[in-house]
Amino acid sequence: MRPPLDAEPGRRAAVAAVLGLALAAGALLRAAAPCPVPCVCHNLSESLSTLCARRGLLAVPLDVDRRTVELRLADNFIRAVGPPDFANMSGLVDLTLARNGLETLRPLAFGDLESLRALHLDGNRLAEIGPAALRGLLNLQHLSVNNNQLVAVAPAAFADFQLSLEDLDLSYNNLREAPWAGIRGMANLHTLQLEHNLIGTVEPGVFSELARLARLDLTSNRLATLAPEPALAVTPAALALSFGGNPLRCNCELLWLRRLGRDAGELETCAAPPAVAGRYFWAVPEEDFVCEPPLVARHTRHLRVLEGQRAALRCRALGDPEPVVHWVAPGERMVANSSRAVAYPNGTLELAAATLGDAGAYTCIAVNAAGEATARVELRVLPLPHGDGGGAAVGLPGPSDMAAKATGNTTGEEEEEEEKEPGQAVEVAEVTAHSALVQWEANKMAPTAWVYQLQYNCTDDEVLVYRILPGSSRHFLLKHLVPGAAYDLCVLAVAPDTATALASTHRLGCTHFATGEAAAPCNALRAHVLGGTLTVAVGGVLVATLLIFAVAVTVRARGCAGAQSPKLADVHSQTNGAPLAPPPAAAHGSRAHTRRAKGRPGAKGTKGAAGGRAPARRSCSLDMGACSGYAKRLGALWARRSQSVHGMLAGGAGEAALRLAGAEELEESVV
Repeated sequence: MRPPLDAEPGRRAAVAAVLGLALAAGALLRAAAPCPVPCVCHNLSESLSTLCARRGLLAVPLDVDRRTVELRLADNFIRAVGPPDFANMSGLVDLTLARNGLETLRPLAFGDLESLRALHLDGNRLAEIGPAALRGLLNLQHLSVNNNQLVAVAPAAFADFQLSLEDLDLSYNNLREAPWAGIRGMANLHTLQLEHNLIGTVEPGVFSELARLARLDLTSNRLATLAPEPALAVTPAALALSFGGNPLRCNCELLWLRRLGRDAGELETCAAPPAVAGRYFWAVPEEDFVCEPPLVARHTRHLRVLEGQRAALRCRALGDPEPVVHWVAPGERMVANSSRAVAYPNGTLELAAATLGDAGAYTCIAVNAAGEATARVELRVLPLPHGDGGGAAVGLPGPSDMAAKATGNTTGEEEEEEEKEPGQAVEVAEVTAHSALVQWEANKMAPTAWVYQLQYNCTDDEVLVYRILPGSSRHFLLKHLVPGAAYDLCVLAVAPDTATALASTHRLGCTHFATGEAAAPCNALRAHVLGGTLTVAVGGVLVATLLIFAVAVTVRARGCAGAQSPKLADVHSQTNGAPLAPPPAAAHGSRAHTRRAKGRPGAKGTKGAAGGRAPARRSCSLDMGACSGYAKRLGALWARRSQSVHGMLAGGAGEAALRLAGAEELEESVV
């Protein structure tokens, strides 16, 4: 049964109410989406901004809303970013990771950010950008990697956004070479900032495809010149070009840049040549932008080498700018670098092993922007000596040193095994740290060799040394070897070919040997020997000094004992008034003196003194020779005084004996 018509409006109202509730619930759920705790989230209409700057973050928050359109993570401490940090954030448009100390961009770190328009990586510590570090940024327009530590940028790093990028900032880094391969194809690039790097050259034609380039900054690099660029030869209004702070060489190569007619107030200056050094680039007249044609200042005129030797043809050219040297071989053939011929930037052409076909006239051509100059070099290759018999031919060269930089054997033969096989014709004996004796036997293939050639090199480098010896030689002493190094050595014989009667080379054999270690200097032993010698010398001096002192004391003591020593006698006190006892040699004088003194007043005191115990003895000094003269004089003085006090002096011989005895006794007493 069909419902009545008046029920339709009510049903429609119910459906509208349900839809409104659903939309409100969705809005509430969207508003209730989680925001990282340290961050601030703003929901502006359909855009969601997550601001996490200066929050002390160590990594990208895991709970960032995947619908975020703008994410700011500047001024934190995030050291590395990888694919999980920005997974499923396909709607992100602006990402800021500036000033985080960021060091690593892992491959595909931004792989899901296909809608990203601006990426700010400035103020970090990035040293390189790998080929997959920026992969996935298909619509990137602004890239800032300034103020980092970049030394290398992979050529494929900009591949995904090469056609969409508009602004590229690589300033304030350590780039010695800009990623020209990636920059060349940026058709929509407006601004290119490369200032304050170490860039020394600009690839010619690199700006030819940059049709929309409006600003180019090459300030403060190491550019000496710029090749003519039609893309840069436009009016200042079309291109803002800055190249100050470079060591510009203001010669004819920069005349095209000077003719652009820039503002003379800009501060670009010239560093060379001396005539315009220090002057403002735009103030130098065009006629002063001149070049000097090349001049060959020094070259080899004639060179003679033996077949197989190294040949070095030298050509030194001067000019402004510095000329480039090319070589033309005999037959008007341009010489290109190969395994046998190398042309160096300084103008030297080196042939590793000269052959007879290399002989002839070579031409050195020096070219620069002002012209060219040529010089002729004559090379003569002397063939190896030919002769009959096994002996050496007349005029064969003696041993000679020939060093050539080579990576392998110049004979082109296969390498031999390092260890010497049993029965091999080449042997190395008497190996020391600096020498080795090489011995060989004649080969059956070359029984009558004209000359022998020794080739050897140290395994630590690529320098191959040649020795050419007469055909009569069977041994040779290698000298001046490196201690403790391994050597590879081969002996070749140059002999006549029986089929063609021409010279042919046969290898007698190769071997491997190692020199001994150099003897270490005996510094420690020398120090011990020196210390022992010094100790023995000091000890010997001390012993000798003691012996001399002992001998001197002994001799002096014996001299004192041999001299006239006074006799020991009893000495009475000088205050008791007793008479002096006579010595045994003058006993009769003493007895006579005693009899005379009996009737005198002092006799009783004398007798009492004589009847008591004997007075104390005093020992004589050991140094009698030094004090005996003084003691005798003092003894005589005391004797006279004693005689005058007692008044008992006798005359004649008794008086003399008494004086002598008193002098000797007083001498001992005083001493």
